[in-house]
Amino acid sequence: MKILPLARAQFGAMVVLALLTLSACALLAGLPRLVQDSFDANLHQSLRAAMASQVDLAVRVESRSRQEDLREPSQFAARDQRFRSILPAALRPMVGPAATGTGHMSAKTWGTPVQGSGGMTFVNLGWLSDAERRVRWSEGRAPGAPGTMTYQGATITVFEAAVVEEARDKMGLRVGDVRVLGESDHVAVRIVGLFAPKDPADRYWSHHPDVLRVTEVQPPGKLDLERHTTALLSDGGLTALSGEGRNLVYSWVLPVDPAAPTSLGVPDVTRAITAYGRVVGLQPGGGSQYRLETGLPQLLTGYLAALSTARTVMFLVLGGLLAVAVGVIVLAVHLLADRADEALALARARGGSLRQVAGAGTALVALAVAPAALAGYALSWLVPGPVLPLVHAGPALVCGAAVGFAAVRVALAHRAPLRERRDDVAASRPSARRVTLEVLVVGLALGGAYLLRTRGLAAGTAGDDPFLLLVPIALTVAAALITIRCYPYPLRLFVRLAARGRRAVPFLGLTRAARARSGSVLPVLILLPALAVSVFASVIAGGIAETQRLASWQDVGASLRVSSPIELPAEAVARVRAVPGVELVVPAQTASVQLGFGGERADVIAVDLGQWRRVLDGAPISVPAMPAAGAGVPALVSPELRGRGTMDVGWQTRVKVAERGVVPSVPGFFARGKFLVVPYEINERPTANTLLIKGDADAEAVARAVGRPRAQVSSQAESLAAIESAPLTGTVRVVLLVTTVALAAYALVAVVVTLVIGAADRARALAFLRPLGLTERQAQGLTVLEILPMILVTALVGLALGLGLPAALGPGVDLSAYAGGVAVAGYSPGLATPALLAAGLAVVAVLGAYAHTAISRRRAAGAALRAGELA
Repeated sequence: MKILPLARAQFGAMVVLALLTLSACALLAGLPRLVQDSFDANLHQSLRAAMASQVDLAVRVESRSRQEDLREPSQFAARDQRFRSILPAALRPMVGPAATGTGHMSAKTWGTPVQGSGGMTFVNLGWLSDAERRVRWSEGRAPGAPGTMTYQGATITVFEAAVVEEARDKMGLRVGDVRVLGESDHVAVRIVGLFAPKDPADRYWSHHPDVLRVTEVQPPGKLDLERHTTALLSDGGLTALSGEGRNLVYSWVLPVDPAAPTSLGVPDVTRAITAYGRVVGLQPGGGSQYRLETGLPQLLTGYLAALSTARTVMFLVLGGLLAVAVGVIVLAVHLLADRADEALALARARGGSLRQVAGAGTALVALAVAPAALAGYALSWLVPGPVLPLVHAGPALVCGAAVGFAAVRVALAHRAPLRERRDDVAASRPSARRVTLEVLVVGLALGGAYLLRTRGLAAGTAGDDPFLLLVPIALTVAAALITIRCYPYPLRLFVRLAARGRRAVPFLGLTRAARARSGSVLPVLILLPALAVSVFASVIAGGIAETQRLASWQDVGASLRVSSPIELPAEAVARVRAVPGVELVVPAQTASVQLGFGGERADVIAVDLGQWRRVLDGAPISVPAMPAAGAGVPALVSPELRGRGTMDVGWQTRVKVAERGVVPSVPGFFARGKFLVVPYEINERPTANTLLIKGDADAEAVARAVGRPRAQVSSQAESLAAIESAPLTGTVRVVLLVTTVALAAYALVAVVVTLVIGAADRARALAFLRPLGLTERQAQGLTVLEILPMILVTALVGLALGLGLPAALGPGVDLSAYAGGVAVAGYSPGLATPALLAAGLAVVAVLGAYAHTAISRRRAAGAALRAGELA
């Protein structure tokens, strides 16, 4: 057979099939790339937010003798090259060149006490390979070469060193001071300069917090604090620094680019880090063993574990889109095959072989599908992102399903010449084998949903749990099977009621709707998952939006929050109250306090909870009221402090607080650990260092009113904007929106194609009835009654399934990665989108019925009936 004349005759059906294929292939190949690109972007953002000391690879070794000492920077550089040369292939693209980014080398002592301080002051010595470009000298000069001095009759080394400005204020270390260090093998340090970091926010300093600030530690059983700092040495000082008499560690930091890892490459990277750690440990280093220290594997695997469920849900939505798209395309192939059946049957009757006829029908479908699939696949490359197997498999599956369905359908329809069927004569009855299989599918779906709710995800699963992907699919198939089998029965009840009436149209329309025909199965299998997945996507999107707002309030604790490391004077508080838009200002005081008389400490916030509740009026969060006071100062405690009763707290004075309740967290302040909430008047002179503000005031205006450079102003609106603008969060909204719109469009197309497929049969029935007196209005009513019940029943079942899927999946649905780390729970489905979808289907069905009757009215009876059918 000649294909091109047949294609020209069915041009309209082929255009519809080509457009559906083009859109499906573009979506199925483009959306996975968009989703995976957002996964990678979110991973990069999380690595940038992490400390460099967690992300970078640090090789360390201790020096315990002079033979193991490194005296020259060139010795460090040589070993740095060695450590880079043994990097596995998976790590080399991630590690930056030497002396770039956060990469550097260092030598530092630890636990070096100052003589005469009673073991409460420690000055450690440190050398940084890039100190000259990281710090600026605020007083004095840069350190030089070491000297000597006599101490207790012995000559000891005197290191020239510089300390951070904070050490001058908290430890009394001033330029010109000389301090003797060590307990037995003494050295001295002369302070020749004070420094400050050029960029305190540089991620580099997370490797050396001991250099940048004074560390205060409260030893167990002591009231006074130990103070530790690390003084910087010059390259000349490195020549005299030895591990023979003190604790000395050398470090080589290999900087890792936070934008280099990908979520797909995490398994390879973690394996490479493990292998690199083993190789590093085998390097010759004298008497000490090298070790690799990094938190990158934990960051990567933790990120994927937190994302696994959310990723599965996203690909579940895309899987629903794939199923619906394939179903609609199969329905369009059904339409094209029906239109070409007459020509193919004629060719078969004239002696054409089954292979020739089936090949012609298949080639006709391939002519429409293949170019459109290639065009859609090409369009998907405009979407940025990595290429997943699904990018190639989606269009291939669409083409394979369309061409395969066409081949099978044409072969079955024309396996015998002029073989005719009359599906409209009697309803087909399913076999016992088929009924048993369908009951098994329904039982497995319900059992899977129950198990998923009771067991949750597979314990210890770092990747996707296939159980979470299979259960929703099984539930959808089960709902479709139940709908197909059950929806004719209530209609037959209406048929009996209509039979008692005197009007023929309700009886005839409902009878045709209730008759179980093979042509009604495919639309149900398309419409039901389309509605279920689109409603599920809209419910998920609504739940994410609500949880994002909740997360922003939990992050800030008020509309605006001012936090300061020092006391805020009364005039600053008064200026904040006068800022336009400020409705209420509640002062609070935060601190770290001593519990009892040992070294245990806890965080505390002193605040008027009643006023704070007024600040949170209308917000999705609240704080509990403080119970009535009894003996001691009332306090709400964290779960870790539960059951202690009355506690002695050392703050500005010693205060006894009594447990009056337990709170798991305090919005804006504490989420875990040991903490207390006490009344604002706990201290004799309450000093506010925190302000909780209600109103829509501008955050910058509040910051100017505070007038303190170190004070930070946090805004709930800015926190919400930051959560919503995250790469992962923005992408999930786009994907859910696109999926919802696409599924709704496919559902409407399915309704229209269903009307067109049944047009010939419907026209024949109307042609029989018009000579008997059927009016146009009655014809329209009959058509509506025939198609509308299936549409409405399927829409209601799909709506119920979509609304119930979040609850059915239960603990398997964890979308906290899309909502600022807060678990999305308590979905409150909005009925606006589902109602619009159901109403749209009904409207399209009714309009199609009217259009069909208008078209069939212009056709003569002889065009719809065969010779002899009116006799």
